[in-house]
Amino acid sequence: MAPVEKFDAIVVGSGQGGTPLCQALARAGMHTALVEREHVGGTCVNEGCTPTKTMIASGRVAYLVRRGADYGVETGAPRIAMEKVRQRKREIVKQFRGRNEDGIRKTPNLEWIVGEASFTGPKSLDVKLRKGGSRSLAAGRIFINAGCRPGVPDLPGLADVPHLDSTSIMELAKVPGHLLVLGGGYVGLEFGQLFRRLGSKVTIVQTRSRLLAGEDGDVADAVAQILREDGIQILLNARATQVARSRGKISLQIRVAGKARTLSGTHLLVATGRVPNTDSLRVSAAGISTDERGFIRTNDKLETSVSGVYALGDIKGGPAFTHISYDDFRIIRTNLIEKGEASIAGRLVPYTVYIDPQLGRVGLSEEEARAKGQAVRVAKMPMAYVARAEETDETRGFMKALIDPATGQILGAAVLGIEGGEMMSQVQLAMMGKLPYTVLKDAIFAHPALSEAWNNLFGNFQS
Repeated sequence: MAPVEKFDAIVVGSGQGGTPLCQALARAGMHTALVEREHVGGTCVNEGCTPTKTMIASGRVAYLVRRGADYGVETGAPRIAMEKVRQRKREIVKQFRGRNEDGIRKTPNLEWIVGEASFTGPKSLDVKLRKGGSRSLAAGRIFINAGCRPGVPDLPGLADVPHLDSTSIMELAKVPGHLLVLGGGYVGLEFGQLFRRLGSKVTIVQTRSRLLAGEDGDVADAVAQILREDGIQILLNARATQVARSRGKISLQIRVAGKARTLSGTHLLVATGRVPNTDSLRVSAAGISTDERGFIRTNDKLETSVSGVYALGDIKGGPAFTHISYDDFRIIRTNLIEKGEASIAGRLVPYTVYIDPQLGRVGLSEEEARAKGQAVRVAKMPMAYVARAEETDETRGFMKALIDPATGQILGAAVLGIEGGEMMSQVQLAMMGKLPYTVLKDAIFAHPALSEAWNNLFGNFQS
């Protein structure tokens, strides 16, 4: 066995929490090792945010080209050069990844180890090096930012059928003729709309009664309406029962409302969720507690059940967003390096679903509030009432905000509309500053900016 190499700190995984954390620890004087088995930057840079939003931008351009006549601009039908779409994505990913790699290389007191780590004890790891061989590492503090991977459902026939996941679909060299999508969450909807705009026929199969199951019903219904307007077939309450290859195509058997049905497509995207990488890490060998799905349990300071071992980002469960992983890093930096008292308790969790128009969300949904017995006033307004949206001919969707009737504080908001994520961020700032909704209602915003919508929204209370 290789001799045990001792470090002050080991960071496993270079996601949006692990990458800045390993550098912060090293700069604070700790002899630190970063173990990464594949690409620096984690899911966000390599398979998530950066590449998907880059490709979605190409889809947006194709959409606008097709709508040129609506604006008095005559154009022909767009020709999609899928290989160029893919290459643009690859180049931007390479650029982002390279910046992260440069930062790691230039950080004193930090060693970057390329290999796959697995626990051999509470504070020890075996690392199988990519170049061959292994190293045994130990440290008083270990930080796990090893993320998740696409899950594979237990669907008869799937093992024998070529299928795509959220990573492999971005490497296609040609636009699918008919893309079948299993799953009506963020991944399924973003890719479904993208490839519809690039020219594919798209069918989304969702087991639940609505898309985006965590959203309010009115939001989910509006999203479904928008995607159907774009020509996407959406099948709700539909359960896949079997898949097979048939005459060069993919045959997907489903049950909808108790009736059997067969779909035929050229490609199948499996977007039914993600699973944590705790199995390959062998966290059980360290005595680290996990939940029934394999996610690492932590307290509000991100400490696991093993003293000195912490978990950041998607692998601990909860909201699987890049900005949450980065905030996890800030909490650990505050507590361990700056000797502060930071916690994940009560933090706002904003997010944006990058369909078009975007869905930006922060705070409580209406259904969550009512389930908690929270009294709320609901302000709601269609984007068609927003001057800037009308001027740009982007009027699909609506805005919605929840107000505490006793205090006037904003409890949550959803903006399904043009630049919905940016609009949501404005109301998030008001929530962070504990401003009553009247501040936005009475504010002077530049005309005709989208921001003016807040003036009118808070004059449209439904309850």
